[in-house]
Amino acid sequence: MKIGILSDTHGLLRPEVFPALEGVEHILHAGDVGDPDILLALEALAPVTAVHGNTDGWEIRSRLPEAASVELEGLRFTVVHGHLASHGTTPRRLSRIFPGSDVVVFGHTHQPLLVETEPDTETDPDTEGPGVGGGEVRPRWFVNPGSCGPHRFRLPVSLVRAEIRKRRFFPELIHLVHPTVTESR
Repeated sequence: MKIGILSDTHGLLRPEVFPALEGVEHILHAGDVGDPDILLALEALAPVTAVHGNTDGWEIRSRLPEAASVELEGLRFTVVHGHLASHGTTPRRLSRIFPGSDVVVFGHTHQPLLVETEPDTETDPDTEGPGVGGGEVRPRWFVNPGSCGPHRFRLPVSLVRAEIRKRRFFPELIHLVHPTVTESR
């Protein structure tokens, strides 16, 4: 199964997003959508699981939750914006907040991040013994696709394409616009 992961569109769905998401079967959006029409455009491509972010207005907040979970091909995904984690959003902090997730997707920082960690056997009930969770200890992923909206903070404009095969997660960071590119508006 192929999925697309994006965040921080801030009202701009770039044309470069469409070829990057071609063929995906599900889309995760980690908040700061900015415009409800973005959700409609994404839903035309594939089913969407999305959350609201700190800059989203009432129209989007009334439609989207603060956190969402979805199971895809046997992996449990949690999607949050990330602005509510005190003292910054880190994989360790998110691991404690969402101990039952295989993949935690977050945004907010506009900084792409793909981190694979081993599960904490003291806090993750799915790793307590043989035969639990299919008899394997799965690594956990923390994914921030960066921002694929307006170019800001000299950071890349990016999203993540991922494939799920045999309950394993294989993400790829896709740069849509590099930080050295100057855009005129």
